[in-house]
Amino acid sequence: MTPGRDLAAALLAAGPLLRVLPPPVRVRCADPATAAALARLCDRLDVPAPVPVAGAADLGSFERVLSGLLDLDANPAPPPADEARVVAEARERDFTRRFRRTDVRTGDGAVLPTYAAGDPQRPPVLMVSACGMPARLAEGWADRLSRDFHVLVPETRGLFADLDGFSGDTGVVAQAGDLLAVLDRFGLRRAHLIGLCGGAVLAVVAAARAPERVSSLSLWHGDFDLGDESPKTDHQQNLQALMAMAARSPQQAAAVHAVLTNTMLGVAPPRLAHLVTYPYATPELLRRYCRLNGAIMGTDLRPYLAGLTTRTLVVTSEDDHTAHPAGSRAVAARIGGSVLHVAGHGDHLSLFHAEESLVDLAARFVAGEVALGTRSPAEAGRRVPPVPTRGGEEVFP
Repeated sequence: MTPGRDLAAALLAAGPLLRVLPPPVRVRCADPATAAALARLCDRLDVPAPVPVAGAADLGSFERVLSGLLDLDANPAPPPADEARVVAEARERDFTRRFRRTDVRTGDGAVLPTYAAGDPQRPPVLMVSACGMPARLAEGWADRLSRDFHVLVPETRGLFADLDGFSGDTGVVAQAGDLLAVLDRFGLRRAHLIGLCGGAVLAVVAAARAPERVSSLSLWHGDFDLGDESPKTDHQQNLQALMAMAARSPQQAAAVHAVLTNTMLGVAPPRLAHLVTYPYATPELLRRYCRLNGAIMGTDLRPYLAGLTTRTLVVTSEDDHTAHPAGSRAVAARIGGSVLHVAGHGDHLSLFHAEESLVDLAARFVAGEVALGTRSPAEAGRRVPPVPTRGGEEVFP
């Protein structure tokens, strides 16, 4: 294996977080040669350089996340003579090279970095990821789907391209409208929407407000609110309460910043922590995120589900302790002809590991290979009888 290749790839993956954390950002590094080369390598990659420190330094939460990702003691920098080649190879393989970035400007001035891949002549799929997450968090999904579809992955308003002085609308209608703005920018009349976690809420709102623009809905471990029809997990209740506090003012955001950061780090899968903690990087970023995601978590979806007939797949699991599965069941029950898939295990964070069987299910649904049947609204959302497969996983006939 080429020395430095893993480090270059990790630095590119760390880029979104490194760009918003206030410097200096320290990372563990006991190897003097790697420490000496780190700034030079970051400069070539156009990534802010962290400061290497040896020994048992008292690192902060984000510094520990980045130290684990970069693992500088196991991933030495390349020799100077190989740097240019290693950097070029890392860039070529990186998400931002394989997915073309277009900045979409909305009617109220928000800027949405949107990443696209796949043949533009193929059916379009708009991936609505969890609020505030870098687009590369959905990389596994987008890579697989782009083999068969034209895939678009937008990032959240106010948290990426327009960080300075953002004062735009943070409600769900504006956020759902952003999805339509992306379709307009790419000249698309209709698209399949795949919503993950809070993105599932925005997908439903967009479909309700502009059903003619949505070919199908695929809703995965949605963070749904349907009043007394959808109980909340402890995680949802606690997070919603803390977000409400942080959204009130910059001072309140600063006061709860450490608590929310530690809450998210406590549940984040280690290899995704540098991405899922992005909106917690600073108190101001957190305040905006809490306004945006708090609006998503607190929106009663029932008015938007009324009369919705869009072809829909709803996915949850028996043991999702993050987003209560009862919410997904209630959503499926309110969409006539929808299909509900209940896996044995999983939650909205494990989704981003892009397990092959799950992403294949999404692709098959978009392609029309999952039959919906002709059930009445009262019957909608009932589980389709499983077909035995390897490991006993449920799939659709």
